[in-house]
Amino acid sequence: MQGRFGYQIFPDSFFTNRVKHYYYPMERKFGYCCINLSLNEGVKKKDRITTNRSVTKKTFLSRGIDYASELALQNVKDLKTILKWNHENNILMYRMSSDMFPWCSEYEFNALPNIAKIKETLFEAGEIALSTGQRITFHPSPYSVLASLREDVVNNSIKELRQHGEIMDMMGLPQTHYYPINIHVNTTQPSKEEAAARFCSNFSRLPESVKKRLVVEVDDKGSQYTSVDLRSMVYEKTGIPITFDYLHNKCNPPEHLSEMESLKVCLDTWPEGITPLTHFSESRSLFEDSSAKNLAHSDWIHERIETYGLEFDIELEVKQKDKALLDYHQNIEQILCLKS
Repeated sequence: MQGRFGYQIFPDSFFTNRVKHYYYPMERKFGYCCINLSLNEGVKKKDRITTNRSVTKKTFLSRGIDYASELALQNVKDLKTILKWNHENNILMYRMSSDMFPWCSEYEFNALPNIAKIKETLFEAGEIALSTGQRITFHPSPYSVLASLREDVVNNSIKELRQHGEIMDMMGLPQTHYYPINIHVNTTQPSKEEAAARFCSNFSRLPESVKKRLVVEVDDKGSQYTSVDLRSMVYEKTGIPITFDYLHNKCNPPEHLSEMESLKVCLDTWPEGITPLTHFSESRSLFEDSSAKNLAHSDWIHERIETYGLEFDIELEVKQKDKALLDYHQNIEQILCLKS
């Protein structure tokens, strides 16, 4: 396989038959992240549909786990509403908020007074997702640093990831990478190689509900992990699939690889029979605000998403959430005509 500078990058055998080419447009799933803007147009704050009701640490300490339980129940009830809306609008993928359970770092789910009703509601949400073909994903916070040099941070990260797996289990979602829990390595200290080795070692400490779902994403800064880094340092050691991110790859491309080649590096790490997941956003500085940082995500999608005829799903990481997804679907023909 020739790189863009004209010399061999990887042999053809580097890619397996899992990376397939299609000559005609294929059906793929598009999704958005966490917040549904359409459901809350013209709605008063107290009546909004949201899954990330939370409180300050001070309020949590004063009102306690009972109040956290009330908020969690409201959040999971609204999750059902969002999934129903997704189905009505032909949206087949959705990233759940990691904030459905306020301050869950401070308790276990079974300690919540409303846990029976919460489990029932989450299971109903899972039934909606499964019966309507919606792919559900998670992206825990950047504070989840499995490769940290500090043992307390690692322990907290393991708990956070375990709880994400428990939520998916309560929903009845299969323990496969089709329902991924997506994280970054999140550290390069004292070196990429040593941090990645700790990541792989601590992966073995995770419960099966997380191991079977965990995926790792390419980074956006030059000092961090490219697709090639993650393939050699993580995937080849653990089998953890790699999530390709278009904007991150533009900001931190592997040396001598085109976008398509880097995308293939990631797609090839996904298990047989599991459609790979990718993330898409555009740089806000290029299309909406020239003063913004290159890494800042755009509000909308301004150009056709180049898929190179390859098989994968696309999760949009743009500020206008579901509105941007619907806008892209409605205007794709116009976008194609303008760019042709």
